[in-house]
Amino acid sequence: MRAILTDIEGTTTSLSFVADILFPYARAHLPAYVAAHPAEAAPILAEVEAAEPGDPIATLLRWIDEDRKATPLKTLQGMIWADGYASGAFTGHVYADAVAALRRWHAAGVALYVFSSGSVAAQKLLFGYSDAGDLTPLFSGYFDTTTGPKREAASYAKIADAIGVAADEVLFLSDIAEEIAAARSAGMEALLIDRAGGAGDIATFDEVSV
Repeated sequence: MRAILTDIEGTTTSLSFVADILFPYARAHLPAYVAAHPAEAAPILAEVEAAEPGDPIATLLRWIDEDRKATPLKTLQGMIWADGYASGAFTGHVYADAVAALRRWHAAGVALYVFSSGSVAAQKLLFGYSDAGDLTPLFSGYFDTTTGPKREAASYAKIADAIGVAADEVLFLSDIAEEIAAARSAGMEALLIDRAGGAGDIATFDEVSV
């Protein structure tokens, strides 16, 4: 493999960190953040209102509760989380086996990329303020829902084109079977990770050979 493309939630990072730390923090701070940053929030709110007419704050809070993969929500969440990381309210959780493997693959010359429903800014924050320190130098690039839905093969084809590597030379790692299927449809190698040790191809990054 010339490149590895990894998901975050449930793959490099525990589901509970996202569900129990990041999402509640964004929900609790969203109204105040929007009020304090009107210029930055205005285009995001306009996009939300265009998608669903009504009170955009109420819509955003509902989208958080629904875990909606909407780009304007992900963008705003990333902005709010930036404040949280910078203030030391939390650090980004990354499994120890993922940290070790990412460092090992990078040292071996394998290009590393991220594809997550969270915004690119949020991805960089999680790895930049991780429990293991700043991991961003390990990565060559980041992709989010602006590239396309994670369950559609076309998104993975776009990523292969963007990084300049043939799809069959890219390994994708995720905990979502539909994402694995989409990546394989695009010609990528892909492994389903199940950190509970269930029906996945692997349970940790230690099991990945490149």
